[in-house]
Order: sequence, then structure tokens, then C-alpha cells
Amino acid sequence: MDVITAEGLVKIYKSRKSVVRALDGVDLAVEEGTVLGLLGPNGAGKTTAVRILATLLRPDAGRATIAGLDVVRQAQEIRSVIGLSGQYAAVDENLTGRENLWMFGRLYQLPSSSARDRAAELLEQFDLVDAADRTVKTYSGGMRRRLDLASALIGRPRLLFLDEPTTGLDPRSRLGMWEVIRSLVRQGTTLLLTTQYLEEADELADKIAVVDHGRIIARGTADELKTQVGGERIEVVVHDRTRLPEAREILGRIGIGEAMVEDHTRRVTVPAEGGAARLVNVVRDLDEAGIAIDDIALRRPTLDDVFLSLTGHASVVADDAETAA
Repeated sequence: MDVITAEGLVKIYKSRKSVVRALDGVDLAVEEGTVLGLLGPNGAGKTTAVRILATLLRPDAGRATIAGLDVVRQAQEIRSVIGLSGQYAAVDENLTGRENLWMFGRLYQLPSSSARDRAAELLEQFDLVDAADRTVKTYSGGMRRRLDLASALIGRPRLLFLDEPTTGLDPRSRLGMWEVIRSLVRQGTTLLLTTQYLEEADELADKIAVVDHGRIIARGTADELKTQVGGERIEVVVHDRTRLPEAREILGRIGIGEAMVEDHTRRVTVPAEGGAARLVNVVRDLDEAGIAIDDIALRRPTLDDVFLSLTGHASVVADDAETAA
């Protein structure tokens, strides 16, 4: 069953100087209990899509439903079944962690005692018990993000929107947030996750929709998207640059396409099928030819390869449009 459906979503921002088409006919579907990753650079329209689905923004065209409820006509009912964690932690720095969560519980119309009990549960779940009675201004960035995510869960939402949940976090905090997100999925929460981090989408999303300039330009699992740009490839770094032509000929015989040479790195790359078996053949044939190598590897395409192939530019692009979007 699809918890989220969107058909032909359009959103246009107008100013005196320009017209920005933040969304240009977006279609989405998210099955219950799964994670959809919206992957794209700044300015792609990811945040605009989330704001519309979370009933914070009206589309200029198209329609969307959450759990069968229309995002425009039934916004109030939708807000009772969703949670939202934005790009920046929406917590009060002058309150303690416990007070913040109690306040969010009251905003969700929980009785005071229930809000207090729910706050205690979430502080435990997000490893914030020791800092529960400290003001949030003393929290690290990672702690604030965990508290913000906890606040989005105060009403036990059926569906959770996470808009770039690890932006600004150091690598250790990012890994910690990934584990929290995985835990939510294991508990059955449906997630829509926006990110510009390729490895994040690869790690967390069941399916990925690649967004660029307000449009979905590709969708599928990470493996399906990687397959679009080709399969495995063998890479060899030759010790002696003068042996590159011979190495290229050998890899060309073993691979399924033309072997490419990067002279400055002494690297030869060829598309290949057969995985480790092909790698063994390459090592044997190079050894028989007396060609010494410094490195050899079997590599698969990355989501970065996918994004570059689909859009012609890298995944992280500075753009002011997403700020507006």
C-alpha cells in the first residue's frame, strides 16, 4: 500500500527578477514501511516537495495524498499522522531537552502527564538522558539533531519526513543518526528522506528518486540506478608506465568493452562481467606478460557515477534556489 502518492506536482516562485519553477511535474509513490530517498543537489526542489507533502505549502498544480488524505483539502487530518524534521533543528535553545519534548507533546495535544512520559521514552531512545535537564544551547550539533528528530516522533507518526537530517554533522554524528533512522525503519515507520549525500541514500533508502531542476529524472533501487551506467569494471595501476599499451591490450581481451588508459595515474580500466573470476584472469595474464602492478580492484558504479551520468554535473551543487524552495 502506498502511504504517499503525488501526481504532477508543480510549484512556482516568482520575484521581480525571476520565475523559479521549483517543482515541474513531480510524481512520487512511497510504500508503507519503506524508505524513499529524494536525492539531488541544493536547488533541486527536494525541500519544496517535502513542504507540500507535509501540508506546509500548497502546490500550484497537481495533487498529493498522505495515507489516502488530500494534502490540500485534509491538511489538518494529515498533520496528526506525520512527523517532520527539517534541515535545521527546530528546538528552543533556552529550554532543556526534557522541556522541549514536553512542549512538543502538549502541542500534539497530549495530556501533560502523557507528554512527560513520552519525553522520557524519547530521551532514552535517543541517548539523551544524561543531557535531559541541560539547556539545549549547551548541546552539540549531533545532540540537537537527535533532539529535533525525537520531537518529530512525539506523536508516534505513521509517516516521517526527514529533510537532510545529517546536514552539518561530523562523520561520527552522521553515522549515529543513520543508526537512529535504521532503528525507526525496523519499528515500521515509513520515511521520506531528502539528502544530497550519495552514501546516505545508498545506505538508508529502499528506493531512490533522483531530482534535478524540479523533476524526477530517475528512480529505482540503488542497484538498479547503478546498473543504468554500466556494471562492474576492473581497474589496474601499472607499475611501469611504458607497459601501459600491453596492459590495455590484455584487459581489452578480458573485458566486455574498450579498455581506457589514464597515463598520468598509470591506470587501465575496462568494463567487465564475472566478478572475482575475471579479476583472477587479469592477474594471471599480467603476471605471464611480466607486467608488475601497484594496485588492482573490481569496482561497481557509485551513485555519484549515476548522478553525473544523468545530469552532467556532480551531486553537490551550490544553488540559491533550494533556499527559496
